[in-house]
Amino acid sequence: MRFTFDESMPVLERTPRVVRSLVQFLPESWTHRTYGTNKDGTPTWSAYEIVGHLIWADQTDWLPRAKHILEFGASKPFDPFDRNGQRELIQGKTLHRLLDEFDQSRRESLERLKKLRLADADLQKPGLHPALGPVTLGNLLAMWVVHDLNHIAQICKAMAYQYKGEVGPWEQYASILAAPAPR
Repeated sequence: MRFTFDESMPVLERTPRVVRSLVQFLPESWTHRTYGTNKDGTPTWSAYEIVGHLIWADQTDWLPRAKHILEFGASKPFDPFDRNGQRELIQGKTLHRLLDEFDQSRRESLERLKKLRLADADLQKPGLHPALGPVTLGNLLAMWVVHDLNHIAQICKAMAYQYKGEVGPWEQYASILAAPAPR
């Protein structure tokens, strides 16, 4: 399936509502616990941390990089993205406040994206990722959609993992309870 704005915007628009419906008003035992450790020994993220990460990405990744591609093309790499930049952003905030911030951040991001009035030809414009090398604006925007879906799944994994020890032999049927993937 090729990236198109018409098919992608509904996913990007719905993500805050989907995340809110998954976690709002749940006890912290569901929203603030992780699903183990990564292969490098670092802890995985909780649903609470993932909401912060989605806000952080909206503020520092997708639109700034899209504008970077439009301004510099592949002549200058993007600034590296701090995958843990949400740590400071979430300090002292409730999950409810973060959900509200995510709604607002996403709405503003999509409004700014629409104001760019990108044509299909713009999706082929080249950019330079600091670690991955050549990319296009279309790659970046498609990854925004995939990033959202990945983190929705990660929220579900963090929550499901809380009953890992409770499902008994059914664990073998629950791929969501498998060890964390590298990313």
